[in-house]
Amino acid sequence: MKSPRADIIRVSDHALLRFVERAGGLDIEALRSALEGSLKRAVQAASDIGTGDLTIQADGLTYIVRNNVIVTILR
Repeated sequence: MKSPRADIIRVSDHALLRFVERAGGLDIEALRSALEGSLKRAVQAASDIGTGDLTIQADGLTYIVRNNVIVTILR
């Protein structure tokens, strides 16, 4: 088996999130709650018409929601 190159290192999304949370002192769960709360009305409206898939545009960002889960946020 070939060894990984010693001169290349990558940081996973999970590791970056943990770094921001633990070294940067950012409360990730508070951010999650704030984001969920700010988009709750749009997700509820979509649910009322029978879908959990939607795109929300707010504050200069586009939120992609699939099955009532925010899966990505675009500029």
